Parts: sequence; structure tokens; C-alpha cells
Amino acid sequence: MKKSFLLLLVLFESSALFSQNNLSWGGYFSYNAIKDLTESPVKLTVASENALFTKNLIKNDLTTINTLNGLSGQPISAIYYSETFKKTVVGYESGLVIIINADGSMFNAIGILQKQIPANIKKINHFYENNGIVYLSCNFGIVQFNLTTLEFGDTYFLGSSVSDYIETLQTTVFNNAIYAVTRNNGIKKGLLSNPNLNDYSQWQVFDSGYWNGIATLNNQLVAANNSNTLYHWTGTFASAFYSFTDTTVDFRVYQNRLIATSPTKIVVFNNQFNTVATVTNTALQTPSVAVFTCATQIENTLYVGTLENGLFATSATNPTTFYNSTPDGPARNALFGIKASGAALWAVYGGYSGDYNPYTYNSFNVNSYGISKYTANGWLTIPYNQVLGAKALTKITVNPNNANQVYVSSFFSGLLKLDNDVPTLLYKNDNSTLESMVAPNLADNIRINGSAFDKSGNLWVTNSRVKKGLKVLKTNNTWQSVALDGVLEAYADNDYGNIVVDKNGTKWMATSKNGVVAYNENGAVLKKITMGSDLGNLPVKDARVVALDTKNQLWIGTITGLRVLTSVDSFLSSEQMTTKSIIILEAGLAQELFYEQSITDIVVDGANRKWVGTADSGVFLVSSDGQETVYHFTSTNSPLPSNTILDVEVNSETGEVYFATDKGMISFKGTSTKGAEDLSNVYVYPNPVRPEFSGTVKVSGLLDKAVVKITDIEGNLVYETTAQGGTIEWDTTAFGNYKVASGVYMVFISSQDGAETKVKKIMIIR
Repeated sequence: MKKSFLLLLVLFESSALFSQNNLSWGGYFSYNAIKDLTESPVKLTVASENALFTKNLIKNDLTTINTLNGLSGQPISAIYYSETFKKTVVGYESGLVIIINADGSMFNAIGILQKQIPANIKKINHFYENNGIVYLSCNFGIVQFNLTTLEFGDTYFLGSSVSDYIETLQTTVFNNAIYAVTRNNGIKKGLLSNPNLNDYSQWQVFDSGYWNGIATLNNQLVAANNSNTLYHWTGTFASAFYSFTDTTVDFRVYQNRLIATSPTKIVVFNNQFNTVATVTNTALQTPSVAVFTCATQIENTLYVGTLENGLFATSATNPTTFYNSTPDGPARNALFGIKASGAALWAVYGGYSGDYNPYTYNSFNVNSYGISKYTANGWLTIPYNQVLGAKALTKITVNPNNANQVYVSSFFSGLLKLDNDVPTLLYKNDNSTLESMVAPNLADNIRINGSAFDKSGNLWVTNSRVKKGLKVLKTNNTWQSVALDGVLEAYADNDYGNIVVDKNGTKWMATSKNGVVAYNENGAVLKKITMGSDLGNLPVKDARVVALDTKNQLWIGTITGLRVLTSVDSFLSSEQMTTKSIIILEAGLAQELFYEQSITDIVVDGANRKWVGTADSGVFLVSSDGQETVYHFTSTNSPLPSNTILDVEVNSETGEVYFATDKGMISFKGTSTKGAEDLSNVYVYPNPVRPEFSGTVKVSGLLDKAVVKITDIEGNLVYETTAQGGTIEWDTTAFGNYKVASGVYMVFISSQDGAETKVKKIMIIR
């Protein structure tokens, strides 16, 4: 979009922030990647990638804290709980600090964010509290934070020049001196009584070796070096007392115990530096080999954090049986594709990069992750070792005639079939017409992405970088192929986005090099819409998503904007199909909707409105014709953990809209339900509306275009609207002017033609 349009959206967000915060949201975060933990005698607080959970050690229950509560969706790097101040301090890779008070309220401390230093070195590595001051070890030095005033104090740059930033990993205080472990400059020592520690020359080198952890135990300094050895100091003499086979990643003291953690081993020492407990990662029975990230001991229980498998608890005196203590959630936060089907929500973890490269999505490796499914019973995870070797899973398609039959596209291995949640068959080039991409040395690289069922029950799938790029699995379990190279430019480099099937049976496919390609087997007609005013009017050839609305219009999302084909019936004409942009008025000026925006997904809800996901600007809800922006959700004005939207799904029965991002998934519980057949199942919720409720009242089970009027018990009209789909919402105000008083309110509902009517009641308690 042009800058003027973006500016208007910013203004819209400012005015709509309050109302959006009062909307209903749901969080679907993964808590499996444990980054850090902090302890007290009665509570353990654990940081995952960008969310927290607490374990009450008395009640033995779990509580989650995420963006719905006010946390940032960015990566967490360190966490600390102050028993004295009853505050939890959360540190981020960005330098942001969030203080969580005992009542759950939060305070954002942005002093480090505002520092005039490179953004990539603001990461917070560790917290250490001394006399009400928390020392933040950062990638540029050390910063003080006062827990009484909630203000930052001095900053200690330990380098010898303005640009010589020294990465500090951990600090401790011993004998009125602060000891700081640096990445490459040894252990630095500064006297706390020295008021000039912001002068690097006031710091002395305590030890010039290479270290990664330091603490104080039994009135002695203890430290871990990069050679995997632990030391303690008696006077000025360092004495080694234990060696690991790999480098320690977490080093802490709690309740007179030293707990040292490496990726493969955890060792607990008493205050005489004797080993009292040892755990190796082979002791954990997990789907993948566990990698330790942190650990602590509270009383007689050892708590173990892992890289991908969550938090475990075991007896410190007999660490043989492990109990998973992780909140339920998807396997990972970096979701790639989701699918809402009835009462189930499916998720896969990708994927490919922005240029359809499955090798670069995850450090030049092809992703090897399983599948997750959410129902009322919680999350079910099908691990990678059960998906028959299918990698880079991207999209899920549920058989509309059999909800227990699911197909998952692999952008590397073919098409995976699941029956009753069990992977049963992987279609490849040896048992189907699916083909490996046309390139040398890539015989097993079968790139399947979009798939869709037609009304006859046949499954159509796209096969990238081959001549016969469209395949169909017939209802009799036979395969056929359709050659598309006749209309494709550079088919060997052409990748496919999604595919949809319209009312005429025409298959519409988004492509990376050829815009939108359409095929109908009735006459084997093959056409395309691409860039150029005489070739279809797309802004660019790289189309990522196509969506059919209820008026048989085709909405096309590209990497630089939006186009609409006003009728899919134009495929039947002999003329070139041409799309149009949507022109809106902004401050009296004509603007193109989503101009130069990279669109990642378009989903049509029950009211024919469009949810549009973008690569870097969050998600939009626009009216059925695109002329009105109903909502624009970003990580600034909503619980979205990221503005990178990878997939959007609408549950047409409940109205819940799911947003999958690269940093987690949330949902918006709005009014996106489809219209009912009649008014027999109208219901109002919540009812009664209690004083603590701050959201909107919803009336569901409506006919599309139903007229809804709400009056007080005396018949005074307080709200009136026309349903767009099957649900409306009311903010419990009298036409937005003021909150209505306590009492009973009548809801009068009638169909558009007045033939059907219904009356409901709402009790409001202020």
C-alpha cells in the first residue's frame, strides 16, 4: 500500500486500539522450546520462545502467560523472579524488559531499546539481583535496573572504546565486587563501592581465560569455562572440580545447590562441590533426542528444560522417572500451514522460504517435523518418526466427505495420507503419477503444495517444476496427470501456491512464474491470467494465493498486491480473462487496496468478508467488496506475536479465525460464521453478562441478512443491525453512546423478508 494508506491505517489503529483490546482472543502457543527458568520455594516460572508458564509447586497446576496477557511476541532470552519484590523480570533478544507484578499487571521498560547502539547487540543474557538492583548482562555490556523505582541505572561498557562492545554473559556479586563473564575477554571484576564503573578502566581482569558462566556458592566463586570444566576459587587459586564432555549452557545456584547444564548432561553439586545428582539426556523418553537448555533443583525435585520437548520433573535423589510438566500446545511456534475442519484444527510446520526453497527454510536443511491436531480433548502430536519420512509439510486438506481422511502436502517428499489420525500412505513417484522436479541430482525431490477436492470427490494437487504440474487422485484410487507446460513459461522453475475449484469444476492455481493458471477437464481447456494489461492485469507474475467468494469472484493475492476476477464464468469466454484492482478513497484520494503489499493468504468468511494475511503488515479484515477495512490486526495493537502471517483459517461453524505466524498462533473469536438455514438455533452468549466481562455479546445462529433489534424491558431501542453471516455482536452500549444499565434486554430477530421471527432475552449485570 502507499504511504498515505499506511498512515491512515496507523491512525485507524490508534482510534480502534481500545475496542480491539476488548475483543475475544485465543492463544495457541507452543511451550516446548524452553529458553530459561527462574525459581522460588513455591513457584517455578519457565520461559519458552516467546511465552511463559508458571508451575505452582503447592497446587501443582500450570498457568500460561503470553501475548494475550501483554507479553511481546518477540524471542525471550532470559527470565528472573525476585522473591523480595515479588516481580518477574523478562528479558528479550531485542533488549526489551517486561516486569510482571504479583497481580499479573505488566510494565514495559524500554531503556535498552532506546539506546543508541546497534540493534543486533541488545540481547539480554542474564539477570542477577543484589540489594534491589538487577544487573542485566547484555551483548554490549551490563545495565542496572532498580526494582523499587522500575528505572534503569548506570550502563557499564567494558570495552576500551565507544564502539568496542564486549558481550557479557553472566554476573555475580562476591565480597562487594561484581564479577562479569564476557564472551572473549575473560572475567572482569569491578568494586561495587566504586562510583565510576561506567569507566571501562575501573574494571580489572580477574581471569583472562574463556568462560561462559559464573555464580557464588558457599562463599566461593564458581565458574564454567569453554573447555567444559568447572572451577571454584579458594582465595586467588582456581581449582577444577568437574569436567563435562560438552560446554555448559546454564549455570546457576539455588537453595545451596549448584546446577550445571550442558546439552547432554545435568549435574547437581552440594556446597562442598560434591556431585549429588546426575542426569543424561538419554534418560528422557522423548520422540526426538532431548537437548537440555537449563535446569534447577527446588527441594527434592529436579526440573529440566529442553530445546524441543518441554519441561520435565524428576526426583533429585533418584532421577530415573521423568514427568512432563509442559502446558498443552502445538509442537512448535513456527507454524506454516493450518486447517480448520469441523471441531478440529490441524497444523504443520513447513515449509519453504519466500522463493519456494525447502532447503533454506531452516538453516539449509529440509524441515523434518510432524503434524499437530487440536480438538476439545487438547493437542495430539504425530511426531516426525511416524509420518513415513515426509519432510517440509506445507498444507492440509480434509476430505469433505470423510473427516477422518486427511491429506498433507510435502514440498519435498510427495503427498501424505492419514486415516483416523494415523499416517498410512506416502504417495511418491513410485506409487502415483507424482513427479520429481526437473533438475539434476534431485530424483527424490517431489514438491507438492496446493490441493483441493472437487464436488465429485476427486483430489487435485499441484506438482511444482514439472511439465505435468496438475495431478488428480480419482475416487477409484487411480492417478492422472495434466500437462500445463503449454501455457507455462519456464515450467522447470515454476512453483505453485494454493489451488481452488469453482462451481464449474475449473481448477484455479496460483503460480510463482505464471500468475494464475486455470484448467477445466471439460474440453481440456487451459488458460492463465498474468502480468500485463492485455494478459490479465496482475501486478506481477508471482501469485501466492487464490480465493473464491460467495459471489463467484476470484480474489488473487500476489507478492505486490491484490486483484479480483469479477466472475469465474469468464473462463468460459473466448476472451482473455482480466482482473481488476480495488480502488478505495483515502482522504479524498483514490488508492489501490493493498498496493505493493505481499499477500500470503486470503480467506472468505461466512459474511463474504475477506481476511487478508500479509508477509509483514499483519492481517486485515475487509468488507465483502473490499471498500471498508473492518479490522487491521498487528503485533502492536493486538495479541498477534508477529506481523508475518503464514496462514489464516476460519471455522465457519464457530466464527473463530486462526492466524498462524512465524512466532505462534492466536485466534480471533469474532462473527465470521455462515448464515443458518432458519432461526431455530439462535443463541446469545455470554448470558448473563456479568460485571467482570469486558467483551461483546454475540447473537449466533442467524440467517444471513437477518434484522436484529435490541430493546430494554420498556421497549426503548438500544441497538439495531443487519447480520452479515450467522452472528452479530453488541458492545452492550446504546448505539455506542454509553453502557446500558443492569437489567433484562429483549432481542427481536426477523428474517430479511419478515417470514421468520425469534425473540431472545439478555440479562446484564453491572
